[in-house]
Amino acid sequence: VMNITTPANFFHALRRQIHRDFRKPMIVMSPKSLLRHAKCVSTTEEFTKGTFQELIDDTYVDTKKVKRVNLCSGKIYYDLLEKQQEDSRKDVAIVRLEQIYPMPETQMEKLIKKYPNAEFCWVQEEPKNMGAWMHILRYDWARGFKEITRKSSASPATGYAAVHKKEQEAIIAEAFNV
Repeated sequence: VMNITTPANFFHALRRQIHRDFRKPMIVMSPKSLLRHAKCVSTTEEFTKGTFQELIDDTYVDTKKVKRVNLCSGKIYYDLLEKQQEDSRKDVAIVRLEQIYPMPETQMEKLIKKYPNAEFCWVQEEPKNMGAWMHILRYDWARGFKEITRKSSASPATGYAAVHKKEQEAIIAEAFNV
């Protein structure tokens, strides 16, 4: 189960799927809005020399100064990235979980060790009772993670664009409130 954020990583996920010795269903939950997103691009080198990345760490931040790690998946990454770049925040890392299941546990454990003094948060657009948050809670390394989500709801969206925008802005603001 994947929520991929770059064209090259999507290409490599498909390529990996075909080249494996075994067949397993691959579910990709990436929204079509990323097809039009200006920052959702990959270089030619990422296609030709890269491989599938189950987890993508933040290269913008100063690792020693990181106070918070915002772990996310999918298009919310670009909202978080925009805020990080706009405010020049090198103390808040944004890490993308590209493969949600099977969970890249070894990589997650390495990531947690890389940022020993940081607070870890899971950030998602979906309400608390939807999205990947409930799945992430199953793992021991996620104990102590803070969730930054919409409140639990029976519906994935409010139905009002203005309310949705306000909730989205609140999620992004909270993600950088350190």
